[in-house]
Amino acid sequence: MMPMTFYVSNRVTLLFDFWDVHGPVGMLLSVFVVLLLTVFYELFKVWRAWLETKSELPQPPLKYTPPPPVRSDSTTVLESSQSELSVTHEEPRRLAVNVKNSWLLHIIQTFLHLLQVTLGYMLMLCVMSYNTWIFLGVIVGSGLGYFISFPLLNRS
Repeated sequence: MMPMTFYVSNRVTLLFDFWDVHGPVGMLLSVFVVLLLTVFYELFKVWRAWLETKSELPQPPLKYTPPPPVRSDSTTVLESSQSELSVTHEEPRRLAVNVKNSWLLHIIQTFLHLLQVTLGYMLMLCVMSYNTWIFLGVIVGSGLGYFISFPLLNRS
């Protein structure tokens, strides 16, 4: 029966029957593979976010124009002056893409989403083996992937 609490061992079966680990070298290689899968998971997540920000069609700037002031004898100068709400709000510029390219980008984003979900569930199942070494591989891979990939988002 499979353990339902974390344990430290160099024996584990991960995801498939053929991924059966029986020694320290196999465990080290398995932890390394799981770590790399987790780094790729983080990279796919950032790549999808980057594509999403770059592929949106430019939106016209949002403007707020206040209604014309209604003057009466009792209104003061401050009440009839324009406020900071009338300042134009500008959206950041995005790449303009044509319809054909937007469908291609949508297909790429869909593929990356499927890949990300598949990797995420596989990594979840690896963690659910309750092997401490595999769990640590996922955690370290997630931190390493985040560290490597998220600075790439700011380089637009």
